[in-house]
Amino acid sequence: MKELELKYGCNPNQKPARVFMEEGDLPVTVVNGKPGFINLLDALNGWQLVKELKEATGLPAATSFKHVSPAGAAIGLPLSDTLKKIYYTDDVELTPLACAYARARGADRMSSFGDFIALSDKCDKATALLIKKEVSDGIIAPGYDADALEILKEKKKGGYCVLQIDPNYVPAETEKKQVFGVTFEQGHNFIKIDDEALKNAVTNNKTISKEERDNLIIALIVLKYTQSNSVCYVKDGQAIGIGAGQQSRIHCTRLAGDKADKWWLRQAPQVLNLKFKKDIKRADRDNTIDVFTSDDYEDVLAEGVWQNFFEEKPAVFTREERKAWIAKNTDVALGSDAFFPFGDNIERAHRSGVKVIAQPGGSIRDDNVIEAANKYNMFMCFNGIRLFHH
Repeated sequence: MKELELKYGCNPNQKPARVFMEEGDLPVTVVNGKPGFINLLDALNGWQLVKELKEATGLPAATSFKHVSPAGAAIGLPLSDTLKKIYYTDDVELTPLACAYARARGADRMSSFGDFIALSDKCDKATALLIKKEVSDGIIAPGYDADALEILKEKKKGGYCVLQIDPNYVPAETEKKQVFGVTFEQGHNFIKIDDEALKNAVTNNKTISKEERDNLIIALIVLKYTQSNSVCYVKDGQAIGIGAGQQSRIHCTRLAGDKADKWWLRQAPQVLNLKFKKDIKRADRDNTIDVFTSDDYEDVLAEGVWQNFFEEKPAVFTREERKAWIAKNTDVALGSDAFFPFGDNIERAHRSGVKVIAQPGGSIRDDNVIEAANKYNMFMCFNGIRLFHH
């Protein structure tokens, strides 16, 4: 098939809309439902991301995309009992691929609401059972087990978008896009993220573990498919905070760091022990936890809104308690798609447990940035690779 008609473009008024190949057939087959313009942008970017994660780590990978940037991405490492609880895996017998999806979906549950999923491997039943429980627009994978496909086809009253990608497809050397009637052309970004990207250590600390290596590689691959400016925090094989599309580097670092903190706060005893009403929906529970772990919650208590969500009135999770819990998060990796212009980015990263950093380098203030990293005995490398994506 060379062409696929779409419902509309980015917005309903943008008609007609289609995707097509100038040469050869589309690498994507529609198995179920009907994809939209943004669905396909998410699907094609997400597939590239998980394919590269699998190649770099040897483990199954998954990503949760929203508006052409990942809300989460991960490889298939086992889950702790705490992660199983906060990711709502319930009684599903987890496979490595299911672990990867649970991690990707659970990193930033609010941003992943209504996501488009990409999987590096054939979708199995366990992964489909996890997806069944979540609000999602669609999925792309290289294949589907029969029982997994039946589960997915039941979503959205039979209209769930299921796409199958040709895993052997390689894009043309040159890619094009149009903006305002003007055609842009550039070489496809075939750059490979591997150990070479981590060799140029510029800090006093020049050693990293295998786990830290994997986390940095994951961060850089995630950034390759995240709208710039972007910064990514990674821990235990999964992105825990992604700051995408910000105009300033420090705002990326703060946004991603705040998301990483929220992810960690969900694991605090004060949150795990919350007594929610039995009929509360997942999205409402996620939103409530987000408020509970913020300064706004004292206002919610004062207004009595807590009664809508909890069986009993919870104590305030104070700012001091939250700060103390966040300080327990360690061994976090951080990647940046362009250089850090100031040391303030390092200071903010340190607050969220960052120990290792990969960034291009090249700022006129590199000395200041290195000095800040040395202050906390961080490992930092300058890889000379800019990963802007637009």
